[in-house]
Amino acid sequence: MSDPRDLQLSSYDYQLPEERIAQSPVEPRHAARLLMVPSIDAPLEQVRHQTVWDWQHELQPGDLLVVNDTRVLKARLRVRRSGGGMAELLVLEPWGEGRWLCLARPAKKLRPGDQVWLEGLEQEPLPLQVLASDAASGGRIVQFPAGCEDAIAIEALLERYGEVPLPPYITRHDEADQTRYQTRYAARPGAVAAPTAGLHLSDPLLAAIRERGIALASVTLHVGLGTFRPVETEDLSELTLHSEWVEVSADLVEAVKACRARSGRVIAVGTTSVRALEGAAAAAGGQLQPLKGPVDLVIQPGFRFAVVQGLLTNFHLPKSSLLLLVSALISRERLLKLYEVAIGERYRFYSYGDAMWIAPEAVLKAAAPGD
Repeated sequence: MSDPRDLQLSSYDYQLPEERIAQSPVEPRHAARLLMVPSIDAPLEQVRHQTVWDWQHELQPGDLLVVNDTRVLKARLRVRRSGGGMAELLVLEPWGEGRWLCLARPAKKLRPGDQVWLEGLEQEPLPLQVLASDAASGGRIVQFPAGCEDAIAIEALLERYGEVPLPPYITRHDEADQTRYQTRYAARPGAVAAPTAGLHLSDPLLAAIRERGIALASVTLHVGLGTFRPVETEDLSELTLHSEWVEVSADLVEAVKACRARSGRVIAVGTTSVRALEGAAAAAGGQLQPLKGPVDLVIQPGFRFAVVQGLLTNFHLPKSSLLLLVSALISRERLLKLYEVAIGERYRFYSYGDAMWIAPEAVLKAAAPGD
């Protein structure tokens, strides 16, 4: 029987001491701690505490790991307003013909018709035009120079003028963030936040996983507003999310079929990989098919997964869509109790924090993919 609290945003709140928010990553990447979620029939007292390096021993030959190969853009831009004051733009997504949706801060100081100048170290100021406001996101549509029509085309400009857009709860910045806030397999530019579970996978760990007979395949989900924007809808039956651009290739679809044929398990690295896989399956009526385009799928308790059987994930913000997604796998009540355990055991939270392993046997039977 479903719990009505599962549909109330306030039921996904928890208190996190500020010192538990990771300000920097551990080195090496695979040294992060890993909370092993007990099987769904076992008491929570059977939780185990290991490291991400140990995770390789939880995987089985024939398994398929699906990673998100998006690359984080240097999407945070400093601009000077015509009155002389400074403002900030976070470049989110292309709207065609060099126009981009951007979050602006302070937004009220950037009005349609305003001109601003993009400034960067040892760079000539570059004029940009604020064209319009976007009611859905609260952002601004900004005209960039000709040729900046997509993420690949605008990346050179962002490399010259931009900064890595670390989340606001990370208050220290370091040159190492340029590489450390990217996964080792980041290949396709377009994200404004990292798919953070993948940050734990070092080159030695990836090599060890492959040597164990575990396959790897990639999806692309360009992490944007749909992942990191706070959820503000108390009645979650009415929740909608901003869409994010996804590509699920024919090769990946074949890799999933081959994994199932050999009785392997489909393991997602990170919630964005889950959203990409399940979004593509939902768009095709429940069967995974290739997809290239926007996905706005909401995953919350009561969701039946079509593809994903296990998940490596980080610890997520209260009242976030990511917390809803993980709750769909193991239940809201169980997840929040595990978060209490993690806080008590002094785990590190959020983007640069530690991780959690949800094995297929830890997933709710009603949520697990059918045969």
